[in-house]
Amino acid sequence: MNLANLSFVREMEMPIFYRNEQIGTRRVDFFVENCVMLELKAIEKIMDVNKAQAINYLEAYHIADGLLINFGGLSLDFKRLYNKKMVNPANRNRSEHD
Repeated sequence: MNLANLSFVREMEMPIFYRNEQIGTRRVDFFVENCVMLELKAIEKIMDVNKAQAINYLEAYHIADGLLINFGGLSLDFKRLYNKKMVNPANRNRSEHD
């Protein structure tokens, strides 16, 4: 795969549904190759609440994979995230940053 040709959408607006009724929208920072959600942060440290929020987005949008990247710490930090409702993480190769 040629990385220069990755397709992505920046700040893609996606609907939020509750009981099959649209109740609002939310913008994903980046949606890459129509399958990976990328959430960017600029905070001191990624906290569990940040991971939980990103996982909730994966579930709400029926996206299997996501990345949470933080530029605000002393060094770049990232977490690979999974929508457990769509895939069984035990059957995947997981990075040490999960």
